[in-house]
Amino acid sequence: RVGSKSPDDVVIVSAKRTAIARARKGGFKDTKPDDLLMEAFKEIVKDIDPALVEDISCGNVQTVGAYSLPARTAALRANIPHTASIRSVNRQCSSGLQAIADIASDIKAGYIEVGIGAGVESMTNGGNPSDPSSLPPMDLNEIFQHPVASQCLTPMGVTSENVAAKFNISREQQDKLAVSSHEKALRAQAAGKFKDEIIPVKVTVEDAEGNEKEIVVDKDEGPREGTTMEGLAKLKAVFKKGGSTTAGNASQVSDGAAAALLMKRSKAEELGLPILGVFRGYKVAGCPPEIMGIGPAVAIPALLEDTGTTIKDIDVFEINEAFASQATYCVEKLGVPADKLNPNGGAIALGHPLGMTGARMTATLLHELKREKKKLGIVSMCIGTGMGAAALYESE
Repeated sequence: RVGSKSPDDVVIVSAKRTAIARARKGGFKDTKPDDLLMEAFKEIVKDIDPALVEDISCGNVQTVGAYSLPARTAALRANIPHTASIRSVNRQCSSGLQAIADIASDIKAGYIEVGIGAGVESMTNGGNPSDPSSLPPMDLNEIFQHPVASQCLTPMGVTSENVAAKFNISREQQDKLAVSSHEKALRAQAAGKFKDEIIPVKVTVEDAEGNEKEIVVDKDEGPREGTTMEGLAKLKAVFKKGGSTTAGNASQVSDGAAAALLMKRSKAEELGLPILGVFRGYKVAGCPPEIMGIGPAVAIPALLEDTGTTIKDIDVFEINEAFASQATYCVEKLGVPADKLNPNGGAIALGHPLGMTGARMTATLLHELKREKKKLGIVSMCIGTGMGAAALYESE
């Protein structure tokens, strides 16, 4: 229960992430995703005996088998012993958060005492959703004939346009949210707010001439200086003629990895580990596939009801900016105060490595709550095919 302490509470003692690099252009373009994941695993077990880890859940979206084999090898290469089991999960854009929720559920149920929830994505190496050969085998003839199931095939950018049209979200509103996202992310970077969550990663990059050099990636590459309403207004709509979703008011394709170390409060206290926060609840709710972006607007109320909290009780909302259209709608529908929304920027500025995002947002939220001495925070995102996910965390 929020505001109480129990030895059986599920607590997060460490939440770390790599920086987020631009896909195909950035610092991780020549780095395999399992190497990024290994760095995240290494970082969060450095203050414990890795043999304490009993199970790991890792979110991933774009690679075959949700990256289950490389995730296992990344854990082993991070010196987590073979006694720690692992599984991968793909709930699309909520995969990293789902992985954390899976481990929290296992701890709550008494199956394990210590586990890791993680997420990784290399959109540099991921499949191309517009390529028909990347689709899994399914009965498309039957799906196209079903009025609801067929909507699951709606391209994500088109769902953004659908939300904008259905709920009258203007281009100006969307561009305004995008400008704000960049401004907040740039301020956070200048103030060093991400240093407690980002793991510097040494990688080798290759230039256009094939020359290699070693660099350290320790800063998110997405935030752009000089992002203005005037500049964004010049960009053309990408998904619909006369539409309002552009490259400037949608999330960036990116690469990165993140992980969180969870355990029972009694175990954390026994080990003398500092507690970042408590996992207080999780909810996934469905919505129409063709307007999947409204997911947070259905998941967050369900989570609040489950946990006996209200919008006013929440100090920080980390709501994924998959598209400015859907983020704007959700914020307005829920009545989220502007000063509580994504205080350090969101996916439009920082990027959205699909499988990493939920775990990244968790790390960002928990460090923000602790730094600002605030109490309650929500992580939420929309999910392709029509869902929303939301988790409640309490800082200590």
